[in-house]
Amino acid sequence: MEVILEAHNIYKSFGGVKALRDVSLNVERGKIVGIIGPNGSGKTTLINVITGFLKADKGRVIFEGYDVTNLPPYSRAKLGLVRTFQIPRPLTDFTTLENVAVAAMITGMDKAEAYKRAVKILEQVGLSYAANIKAGLLNIIEKKRLELARVLALNPKLVMLDEVLAGARGSELVSLLDTIKGLREQGITVVMVEHLVSAVGSISDWLIVLSEGRKIAEGRPKEVLEDPEVIKAYIGEVK
Repeated sequence: MEVILEAHNIYKSFGGVKALRDVSLNVERGKIVGIIGPNGSGKTTLINVITGFLKADKGRVIFEGYDVTNLPPYSRAKLGLVRTFQIPRPLTDFTTLENVAVAAMITGMDKAEAYKRAVKILEQVGLSYAANIKAGLLNIIEKKRLELARVLALNPKLVMLDEVLAGARGSELVSLLDTIKGLREQGITVVMVEHLVSAVGSISDWLIVLSEGRKIAEGRPKEVLEDPEVIKAYIGEVK
């Protein structure tokens, strides 16, 4: 299978705190890869380094065969490597539809085409009913769906989701998981950072586990979640 994303020997420290220590990974095209780990294990830091929002102290990031280690986030996004944020950042005074259309126009679409695409994307993420509601009035789960819609408008090849499931329960959680599986069916590669271990394990093709800034395990979800070192890392935290 073709590898779309590589991270090689990534190190990142904040003062005396070693957030990432020699972390490497390969992500295969068209797969859903989950990155899990206890609080403070380095998951979001790794996303920030891969997408260019933080500069690694050491290591390289390769996307579709290109070394993007020193590229800014917007350049990586143009190549198709995009991400969501734990705390959504919509244009609060714009409607949900306008938020997505603006993102589509960034790719060079004209206004009419961008709005047509935005309508389709809102349907895809389950937000059609909120198209004309100002983004600032959405609840947190709706804002997370909007965050996902905005990155989809950028025509991504790989989407990194930073705790998009946080706060979702019951039917809302099931719906979000279905939406994410739909991305894979479209051929979009997905990397998910999550605390909801059972949820991300249920849809991932591959799991990577971080603990204290190191990769301690990776493999198929069932095997990884039965790994004694992973269980030890999660004592008192597995949900």
